[in-house]
Amino acid sequence: MTTTRPSGDREAALVAQAVAGSEAAFEMLVVPLADAAYRLALTMLRDHAEAEDAVQEATLKAWRKLHQLRTGMPVRPWFLAITANQCRSMRRRWRAILTLGTVEPLQAPNDDHVVRDADLRRALALLGDEERLAVYLFFYLDLPLAEAAAVLGVSVPAARSRIYRAARRLRPSLELDEVVS
Repeated sequence: MTTTRPSGDREAALVAQAVAGSEAAFEMLVVPLADAAYRLALTMLRDHAEAEDAVQEATLKAWRKLHQLRTGMPVRPWFLAITANQCRSMRRRWRAILTLGTVEPLQAPNDDHVVRDADLRRALALLGDEERLAVYLFFYLDLPLAEAAAVLGVSVPAARSRIYRAARRLRPSLELDEVVS
């Protein structure tokens, strides 16, 4: 089984086969998206086990609702939107329950890469959930603005505005000293 995303006519043919009941066709559509969906869920939920559960639930929902996919709509933003909605649902459901955070393993303080990553994680944690999701979709998954907007459930101008505001809020937390070569 291949993990590259089908495109264009091939994707449309796979959608038609999956709607007709082909599990293999559905797998060929969703398996290449699983890593992106997991990372999206991890960004939103900040818990590995919950992220895995969210992707599994989103995959089941996608299978059940595949017939609702509009003709010509790419599968990636549709599936990532289902995943994002599942994460939102899980977050609301469990918000009232006290959960203990996981302890991050100590990293060597002299490793610049680790320090930069920790700074980025800390800065991202200061963003609201929807801003963090917008940044993740656009900058990390490198989704086109229209696809990011579809996942976020907003218009393209609203997505652009959300990404811009989030980037502006991140900038002061991430100012780095210039490296002189």
